[in-house]
Amino acid sequence: MITRPERYRWVVLAAGALGQGANASYFLGLPVLIPQLREHFALSLPEAGLLVGAVNLGTMLTLVLWGASADRFGERPVMAIGLVAAALCLAGAAATDDVLVAALALLGAGAFGASANAASGRAVMIWFPADQRGIAMGVRQCATPAGAAFSALVLPLAAHTGGVPLAFLVLAAISLVAAIAVLIWVREPEGAVRAPKDSGAGEVLRSPRLWRLSVASACLVIPQFTTAALLVELFHEHRGVSLTVASTLLAVAQLLGAGGRLVNGAWSDRVRSRLGPLRTVSLLIAVSLGLVALLDWGHVAVPVLAVVAVAATALSLSWNGLAFTAAGEMAPEGRSGTALGFQNTANYLSAAIAPGIAGWLAAEVSWPIAFAVGGAAAVLSLVLLRKL
Repeated sequence: MITRPERYRWVVLAAGALGQGANASYFLGLPVLIPQLREHFALSLPEAGLLVGAVNLGTMLTLVLWGASADRFGERPVMAIGLVAAALCLAGAAATDDVLVAALALLGAGAFGASANAASGRAVMIWFPADQRGIAMGVRQCATPAGAAFSALVLPLAAHTGGVPLAFLVLAAISLVAAIAVLIWVREPEGAVRAPKDSGAGEVLRSPRLWRLSVASACLVIPQFTTAALLVELFHEHRGVSLTVASTLLAVAQLLGAGGRLVNGAWSDRVRSRLGPLRTVSLLIAVSLGLVALLDWGHVAVPVLAVVAVAATALSLSWNGLAFTAAGEMAPEGRSGTALGFQNTANYLSAAIAPGIAGWLAAEVSWPIAFAVGGAAAVLSLVLLRKL
C-alpha cells in the first residue's frame, strides 16, 4: 500500500523539477538565442558565447552557499527567494540595450537561480530511498533539458515577435511561476536531518572522492556546452540550414537528452551504481563527438551530420543525474545540499568558459577542432572516473 508521504514525495519532486526547469530555461536554453543576441547587441560569436556564459558564472559563484543554506534552512525558502530574485534579474536584462548591463543581469539571474539547483537536488536525497533515488533524480534532471528544449522552441519565436527583450521577459515569467509552485507544494518529510548551526562545509569540501568526481563532471560539461552552444550555429551559419530547422534540431536533442537522464537513472538503480553507468556514458560522448568532428571535416551531407550531431548532443546532456546523485550520496548526513552545490560549482565553472572557448575554436580555428576538443574532454573525464 502506498502511504501519503510516499505519494507526496512525487509532488515535491514535481515542484522541484519545475524550479530546476525554469533555471535551465536560461542557463542551458539561452544559446538558442545566440544569433539574435549577436544582432541585438552587435556581438561576435565568441562575445555572444561569453554573454551566455555569464549565467553560468553567476551560478558557479553561489551554488555552495545555496546548498549549505538548504541544508540549514530547508528547500522551500531557499528556492522561493532565489527564483523570485532571478525573475527580477531577467526582467532587468529585458529592460536594457547595454550589453554590459545585460551581462550583469544575467550574472545575477544565474547567481539567484542556482538556489533551485542545489535545493531541489537535496529534496530528492531526503525524500527518496537509495533504490529509487536514481530514477527520481533522473526525473528531476529531466527538467534541465526539457526546460532548455522549451527555450529552443519558444525563445526564437518570442525574439522574432518582440525582440530579445520579450524573450527575457518570457524567462522571467517562468521563474516567477516556479517560485509560486515551490511556496505551495515543497515541504520536508518528517525526520529530515538538517545541518546543525555550528556545522561548516569543511568536512564536505575536504573529501578527495568528491573532488575527483567534481573534476570529472567539469570535464563532461565541456562537450555538453560545446554541443549546446554550437549546434544551432553549426547548421545555420556553417552549413546554411534555416534558423528554424537548426533550432528544431537543438530542441530534439534536448528532449532526447531528457529521456536519457531517465534511462540512466533507472539503469543506476538497477545495477546499484552511479559511477559504472557514468563511465559508459562518458565513453559514448567521446566517441560521438569524435564522429561529429570527422563528419564535418569530411563535408558529409547535412542529414547524416544532423543525425550524429543530435545524438552526440543528447548523450552530452544525459549524464548529469548520475554524477549529481553520486555526489549527494558521498555527503555526510544532513550535508547533501552542500555536496551537490560543490559538485555543480565545478560544472558551472566549466560551463562559464566552455561556450566562449568553443565559439572561438569554431570561428578562428575550425568547426571540427571545436568538437574534437569536446570529445577529448570526455576522454579525460573517463580517466578520472576509472579511479573512483
